[in-house]
Amino acid sequence: MGFVHRSRRGAELFLLLIALAVGIGAYAAVGLGVQGEIPVDILTYGGWLSALVLVCHVTLRFTAPYADPVLLPLVAALNGLGLAVIHRIDLARGRFDGGLAQQQLVWMTLGVGLFVATMVVVRDHRLLQRFTYTSALAALVLLLLPMVPGIGHSTLGANIWIKIGGMTFQPGEIAKVLLVITFAGYLVQHRDALALAGRRVLFVDLPRGRDLGPILAMWLVCIGILGVQKDLGSALLFFGLFLVLLYVSTERSGWLVVGGILFVVGATAAYTFFGHVQNRVRIWRDPMDYYQSLPGSGQLVDSMFGMAWGGLMGRGFGEGKPWLIPVVESDFIIAAIGEELGLTAVMALLLCYGLIVERALRTALICRDGFGKLLATGLGAVIALQVFVVIGGVTGLIPLTGLTTPFLSYGGSSLIANWIIVALLARVSDHARKPPPDLTPHAAPDDSESTQVVRLR
Repeated sequence: MGFVHRSRRGAELFLLLIALAVGIGAYAAVGLGVQGEIPVDILTYGGWLSALVLVCHVTLRFTAPYADPVLLPLVAALNGLGLAVIHRIDLARGRFDGGLAQQQLVWMTLGVGLFVATMVVVRDHRLLQRFTYTSALAALVLLLLPMVPGIGHSTLGANIWIKIGGMTFQPGEIAKVLLVITFAGYLVQHRDALALAGRRVLFVDLPRGRDLGPILAMWLVCIGILGVQKDLGSALLFFGLFLVLLYVSTERSGWLVVGGILFVVGATAAYTFFGHVQNRVRIWRDPMDYYQSLPGSGQLVDSMFGMAWGGLMGRGFGEGKPWLIPVVESDFIIAAIGEELGLTAVMALLLCYGLIVERALRTALICRDGFGKLLATGLGAVIALQVFVVIGGVTGLIPLTGLTTPFLSYGGSSLIANWIIVALLARVSDHARKPPPDLTPHAAPDDSESTQVVRLR
């Protein structure tokens, strides 16, 4: 009896029940810790959250039955915990009805809707390769939108938002998904030329200018736009994404060295010409000396105090003071978790993110087409780099850059983009894990003509 491929949707459903227990349980724990009772809307909240997660599960059953069974439960657990922590901050600030948690749940609903739409519309990820240059143009337009007078909106010194009516949106979050498609599509088409052709300088085989020039110019334009908009976190994210995909597509380790040199040059130039970069570096080197004297120093110092107070196991929901950290529900939500749930919870969250990236790279390894390999690698790299940049900044490992923690932080733009990333990963993994078509010739009647037809097939 041959090997039987299993869809593993039953295992996914079991893991989703555990993920829902984490999200709904955390919401109940917030009510008990802050108000001394289970929230009165626990059934409404739990039902809404469960319905959203089950809609995703049913969608995968019908549109991608062989998709990775671990991705959706991990994302559901992270999103549910993030909602509970945002609700805890709402209660601390006196927002008992609605608040940011309710808005975040609405954004999650929209994100799940786009997840379903992506799974239904994109039946084969290889079709996205046709839109390589269209995605590049769309990404450039989105990155330029915050610079358009009338709709561009500045927040905390960064010109990365657009505001239409009463709604603000960060188009760069969608641009990062489009750039993954752009880089993957271009590099898979020119992989051989990039890997073999060109001139050897020291230990690096440089490609011809006409091969790397267009995509390099695209990348430089994006970095320039982000530099003008003072969005250095996204600039670092795009640089890392481009470097990872270039290395994976060419298998030339020399590109990592070249990338490291370019990073040092770019970081030095940014520090020299941008005053806000100098401030971030000063805060990073000695945050206590600049406490409350430079923008962002108070956030970093207060978050360090909170995480130190939380220790290994945390103070517990309702026992800490995470609301003292400015904008804690967005950039510094990991500090709130560290204060009230402890280092143990932070390490568990890092493990969840690591598993998401591992599943993306596993999908890339078993995928049978080059575009799918680069697409899955790029989507996994986006999650990995974003987590490293934001948590590294909060913990003082690197200077602050202002990104959101995927699925945890408050922010509709980031949440929607990350749900689309999960949908694309599910689509690629379904194609990679799907059993290949049976090409074994079936038994034929015992006559020469039929035998000849079978052999030709």
